[in-house]
Amino acid sequence: MSLLNLHHLRLFRAVAIDGTLTRAAQRLNLSQSALSTQIRTLEDSLGHALFERRGRGLVLTEAGRIALDHAEAIFRAADDLTATLRETGRVRRALRVGALATLSRNFQIQFLRPLIGRSDVEVVLRSGSQAELLRGLEGLALDVVLTNLAPARDASSPWLVHRLDEQPVGMIGTPARVGQARRCLAELIATEPLILPAPDTALRAAFDALTARHGLSPTVAAEADDMAMLRLLAREDAGLAVIPPIVVRDELEAGILVEAATLDGIRESFLAVTLQRRFPNPLIDEVLRQSAAR
Repeated sequence: MSLLNLHHLRLFRAVAIDGTLTRAAQRLNLSQSALSTQIRTLEDSLGHALFERRGRGLVLTEAGRIALDHAEAIFRAADDLTATLRETGRVRRALRVGALATLSRNFQIQFLRPLIGRSDVEVVLRSGSQAELLRGLEGLALDVVLTNLAPARDASSPWLVHRLDEQPVGMIGTPARVGQARRCLAELIATEPLILPAPDTALRAAFDALTARHGLSPTVAAEADDMAMLRLLAREDAGLAVIPPIVVRDELEAGILVEAATLDGIRESFLAVTLQRRFPNPLIDEVLRQSAAR
């Protein structure tokens, strides 16, 4: 097997981005013929055509799209290696955190609290879907992903899943709605309008299973896939919200909201997902150790 020439791979990436040999050659300060020759050499090495001509431009073949994905990962890894090894002796370090867009903000702050305010640390926060965040983690654009959804794993999966915390789930509402007298869970579900997580969440699936076991048909006042919106709807007295108390910790402490019942057997897990790396960000171990100690 011939060794992959990273110089050729870098030239290929430039052509793929520019879409023409002419523009890429100008940007790379090469002749068009020299660039074309080196692209053909890479194609011969890989055993596949990487481009096909359409009009005056070039478009990637299926093999070309695969090669570009791998090229981006290779050069991101090289950039990350350089940046990581240069961290030695630097005064300020960065931790790049991705968080599921629907994840509790209180939990995110709790995880990051050991780093907040430190003069030697810059925290970079990004939110998105699980798929987007895991792509960022795999592409080394993120150091850690905070989520409540465990990613699928098998023998070839690169993920390391760290369980940070597990919270009970309650039914939470305003003092006026909950009232003074304690009511049983079945009565609350049967009589009060409910604010529920979106149907595609693990928490909603567990709640639906609970109501089905007890033969209950709840009245759904609202659904949301964002914990912050569930919190706001509960504050607006739209109904009883099915959420972990950590999401509304401040409101519970202030008496703005109260917990009417705990949903036995339903718990929300909070996870940190990292990538197996030879040079992990040292800040990751630091925050994971402190999270485990709490």
